[in-house]
Amino acid sequence: MDQHSLETTDIFRGAFFLCKGSDLSEIRFRNNGKRIASFLITGKDLDKLDRDYRAGKALVNPLQFRESLNILRDILFDRLRQHERRTRDDNRKRNHQGHQAKR
Repeated sequence: MDQHSLETTDIFRGAFFLCKGSDLSEIRFRNNGKRIASFLITGKDLDKLDRDYRAGKALVNPLQFRESLNILRDILFDRLRQHERRTRDDNRKRNHQGHQAKR
């Protein structure tokens, strides 16, 4: 089977793929009034897994699913903190530069 990728904003769907052996490649953020995170998942048989998930036929070990969900949440919140820190630092630099230019 080929290696494929899939992008989702559904953290539960992402956790399902992870507990089935797929990998998280990236978390992307977009802002259209509110910040939205999407998970880029890579792995084998994503099409089949996705069909099973959407049809309600997906079976998982609940402990693995919970662990996968916790992993996604931890990574997501860590990336959000990093993003907020960078934004805050960028704003401070701009404000400081603007203050210096007024002198």
